[in-house]
Amino acid sequence: MPQYETVRLVRHPPEKMFALVADVERYPAFLPMCEALSVRSRRERNGVTLLVADMTVGYKAIRETFTSQVVLRPAESLIDVKYVDGPFKYLANHWKFEPAEQGGCEIHFFIDYEFKSRILGAVMGAMFDRAFRLFAEAFEKRADEVYSVA
Repeated sequence: MPQYETVRLVRHPPEKMFALVADVERYPAFLPMCEALSVRSRRERNGVTLLVADMTVGYKAIRETFTSQVVLRPAESLIDVKYVDGPFKYLANHWKFEPAEQGGCEIHFFIDYEFKSRILGAVMGAMFDRAFRLFAEAFEKRADEVYSVA
């Protein structure tokens, strides 16, 4: 039952960081181990967007695709990801973006997951753990590129 939680201070405002993380279709361009991502469906209601997306992750010869439900709540600066189908027993991921006193924002990132198969968990677990730990850093680096901060 690996989980990882971090808070990162970034120089970009919460609304820009929220937009960057919410733009899931661009993940393959910069996210570690993300080889493909396709959105199956997108619905908006009362300012909340619900996505169902397939993400393919890989490392060397191993490839796995899983489906997640992503709830985007821009008014609350929250993104919640719930596992739907694939190689996990469960997966939950939460993002919160809060204004920082010194400017920019604090990104609160949490992920909790477990593979269905102990063998797959043993083979991919360490790689996933490392990749998830790099996610927040990858988004920060991407924000610096997109928002042109040197």
